[in-house]
Amino acid sequence: MLRYVLKRLLMMIPVMLGVAFLLYGLLSLATGDAARIKFGDEAPEEVLNEWRESKGLNDPLIVQYGHYVWNIVTKGSLGTSYMNDKPVMDMLVARFPTTLKLAVVGLLVMVLLGVPIGIISAIKQYTWIDTLLVSIGMLGVSLPNFWVALMLIIIFSQNLGWLPATGTNGILSWIMPAIAVGIGPSCTMMRTTRSSVLDCVRQDYVRTARAKGQNEKTVVFHHILRNALIPVITVCGIQFGSLMGGAVVIESIFSLPGLGKLIVDNINIRDYPIVIGGVLLIALAFTLVNLIVDILYTVIDPRIKTQFESKKKRKAKAEAAA
Repeated sequence: MLRYVLKRLLMMIPVMLGVAFLLYGLLSLATGDAARIKFGDEAPEEVLNEWRESKGLNDPLIVQYGHYVWNIVTKGSLGTSYMNDKPVMDMLVARFPTTLKLAVVGLLVMVLLGVPIGIISAIKQYTWIDTLLVSIGMLGVSLPNFWVALMLIIIFSQNLGWLPATGTNGILSWIMPAIAVGIGPSCTMMRTTRSSVLDCVRQDYVRTARAKGQNEKTVVFHHILRNALIPVITVCGIQFGSLMGGAVVIESIFSLPGLGKLIVDNINIRDYPIVIGGVLLIALAFTLVNLIVDILYTVIDPRIKTQFESKKKRKAKAEAAA
């Protein structure tokens, strides 16, 4: 297991390098001049050229990329902001907890809604309850999260006045962002749970458990749900990364001081070190979550754990069993 974890951690290095290079290539195609935005249209060209030279913006793209990677490796630095000359790392660390909190509460909404509804839909297959829940799930998947966010603000903030539209003051301020970012993934989770549970319901061990006279609650939670959790956990890992990415829009709508809003604000002013650093941090969090998901597989299903054991250990177990 340790060897597998170390291997996955090493595989993250080329992933991060690829993400950074892709970002550099895409941002080089964007229009606008950071120097003009920083100093204004009236600034002399000499001042602008001197500033661009100091930031390495006159170098070829591959050279800029090389300097960026070198600073990360040697100094652990993501550079400094073009506009306020503050270290990018400090700005990202200050904003990351808000984005992480939004992703976690969105994940809670997704699990608390998607998993129980998916189980009920599978148990009540082909009934009117199943048809209703599947229809709601299809509707929820098709709704954009920014539209859901705007509707929530109009209904619960403007019209009813129950919830604050912006800010992070108290639990109430997180309810609408959590629903907006988690409602779509919860519908995906519901459909995945339903499909996984239906696959397990048809297995021989479920029929055997029922034939032995075990009550339906024990059959569902002990025999069906545990074996259906692997696809569900996979979706959780994938959707967690999507939740962090979706926070870019939701944070802007609800004025949450997180990574998403920071990235959007600095795209508009061409402060690319913050944009690249923010996306890299989200990508890093996504890959770490997927590693955790893979490790959780071994906890749920011992059969998967044997795949990570060394050949020598598996051979010793086989000899002991013989």
